[in-house]
Amino acid sequence: MLAQRTAPVRAFTRRDGVRLALATVVLVLGLGAILGSDLIPTRVDVQAGDIATADITAPRTIDMISDSETEAARQAARDAVEPKYDYTVTQAAALATQQDQALDSRTAAVDAAFSSNLTDAARTALLSNAIPDLSDAARSTLLGLDGSAWTDVKTEAVQVLDMLLRSELRDTDVATTREHLSSLMGGGLTEAEQTLAAEIISPLVIANSTYSQTLTTQAQDQAAAAVQPVHEQIAQGEILVRKGERVTPLAIEEIHALGLDQASPDLIRLVGWVALALLLVAPLLAWFWRFRPNLWHRNNVLLLVGVVLLTGTLALQLTAGRSILPYFLPTAAAGMLVAILLDAWAATILMAVLGLLAGAVNGGSLELTTYVFLGGFAGILTIRRGDRLHVFVQAGIAVAVTNAFVVTTFTLLGEHDLTGLLQLWAASIVSAGGAAVATVGTFAVLGNLFGILTVFHLQELANPSQPLLRRLLVETPGTYHHSLMVGNLAERAAEAIGADPLLARVAAYYHDVGKLANPLAFIENQSGGENIHDSLAPDVSAAILKQHVPDGIDLAYRYRLPKTLIAFIPQHHGTARIGYFYAKAREQAAARYGGLTTPSGVEAADAVDDRMYRHIGPKPQTREAAILMLADSVEASVRSLTSRDEPAIRAMVDRIIEERIADGQFEECDLTLRDIDRIRQAFVSQLLGMYHQRIAYPQNKIVEIESRRAAGAGSGGPAPS
Repeated sequence: MLAQRTAPVRAFTRRDGVRLALATVVLVLGLGAILGSDLIPTRVDVQAGDIATADITAPRTIDMISDSETEAARQAARDAVEPKYDYTVTQAAALATQQDQALDSRTAAVDAAFSSNLTDAARTALLSNAIPDLSDAARSTLLGLDGSAWTDVKTEAVQVLDMLLRSELRDTDVATTREHLSSLMGGGLTEAEQTLAAEIISPLVIANSTYSQTLTTQAQDQAAAAVQPVHEQIAQGEILVRKGERVTPLAIEEIHALGLDQASPDLIRLVGWVALALLLVAPLLAWFWRFRPNLWHRNNVLLLVGVVLLTGTLALQLTAGRSILPYFLPTAAAGMLVAILLDAWAATILMAVLGLLAGAVNGGSLELTTYVFLGGFAGILTIRRGDRLHVFVQAGIAVAVTNAFVVTTFTLLGEHDLTGLLQLWAASIVSAGGAAVATVGTFAVLGNLFGILTVFHLQELANPSQPLLRRLLVETPGTYHHSLMVGNLAERAAEAIGADPLLARVAAYYHDVGKLANPLAFIENQSGGENIHDSLAPDVSAAILKQHVPDGIDLAYRYRLPKTLIAFIPQHHGTARIGYFYAKAREQAAARYGGLTTPSGVEAADAVDDRMYRHIGPKPQTREAAILMLADSVEASVRSLTSRDEPAIRAMVDRIIEERIADGQFEECDLTLRDIDRIRQAFVSQLLGMYHQRIAYPQNKIVEIESRRAAGAGSGGPAPS
């Protein structure tokens, strides 16, 4: 039965739980320590008026209420209040009536002088003393009036006085009003009469509205109370006080609000960062358990993912809140490295986590989240295997274009700052170039450090000068040739189904190294000599053949082959049966009892223990291992054919594949029926190319005849004609 592309949900074992818990704790603590690194700031000891000896920077974004700014705004509101006076209409009317009566008293003597039958001398004497405070000019005007003119002057004076006192007249305006009284007079009076009327009522013009400190204070308090508290927005990385500048009261408030004047940690924010780390790490690890079990169970893979994640987070935290600086980070290198060393999906998930962290440490910036994720995703799509230098150049270009497009989009949605956009374009190019350089310079080192096969390492292992391959060539030339043929078949099949062709080929080179321990036990190394198995019991021969698997594993470890390649050695046979010796054992069992059943009543052939003739396994765990199993069997079987035309080759390939399927060898790997069909076609095509019919050249025929003649002459027999 063949596995499907979507693997069934595996049981979550206790081992998985322990693994998940340990990895989660380590990564969450690491991320929490990095993200919370600014929560214990160095204590800032300054006072208002001091000169700052260094830049004082905000470690995080806050929204604070400034007491000093609020008080300044309230004081400005108080100062804007106009002085308040105690004027009322009732008080003004009462004062007007009172002053009208005072005017009557002031002018009573004048009225009497014009209403009595006095001589001119007596009237003049009386008028001269009627209003003592008149100026000489006004008194002269008064003496020159007759009764009718006086009536006009008095009437106008009464009206003007009443008008002034019934409207608000502030104490600050009395002097000015008295100076301009004459200009208020009308009634057809002459200029001299206007002056006289003004001097008559001038002492009676008094304020009916006085400044009130109480009312003014009340109004100021109301205006101040209406002022809302002043909020100060402080961004992460904002410089509160520059070096050499004087510390203001506002700066002192900001320092206190940020806790910079205290060295105590912000435990609430620390809990928040730890919670965010848990929200991101737990799904990341769960994804590896669910969708990449082959990676989940490898400590070096989890360690690599952790190192990349923590390193990327540290770089983001160090540049957080510094406007354009985070855009210069080569964050796409994280995705490209993981894509080369592990796979593209794992890299994509990791870039999603880094993108969210980039936004979180920069005040929830959606632009940075998009920038980091899409830039890294473009690199993942382009980098593929990273086996050629130009691939890294292409990946860098793809990342640069994507980054530039992201910043352009957000600029169009935002402030339309052309200068800022040009700077971000430059940052995008630098970031992409740095990512490409960092990837090409470190992926091979990281692969060796974490024991992960890279393309360069595989190419190095495929070199015939490798010590183990050299031994295989010298000591077991037949096995060496067989391995090369299997490598060609495996590579062709892997290309056909989208597996790793280089890995399949290199694994084929080393899959039979165990035969070095006993070369002559394998027919390809016997060079036509005696076959040792002719004199051995089938179970002994089977044990000898099975032994080349543990011998190969031991030898591979001794030569320090990567564990990924070592895993192919037991998997290339899986739990398959050693068919030839199993059949021979059944024949011998039937012949031994001379009938169909044993004395115990069991059919003779069935008395043979199948387990003695099966390899230990495990069954192939990957598509490449399954391909190697098929290529190994097909190459050996086709080589044994007497006729290698297309029908014979195709029939043999079909038989081998069907036997392995019927034996359940592909139950534990991700291989589909479509893959099987493509592998079948690839094998047939490759084998036909390897065993094509050749033209019998005349020169070759002559050489063959001469060699036979020489052989016949040497033995004394007749030479062939």
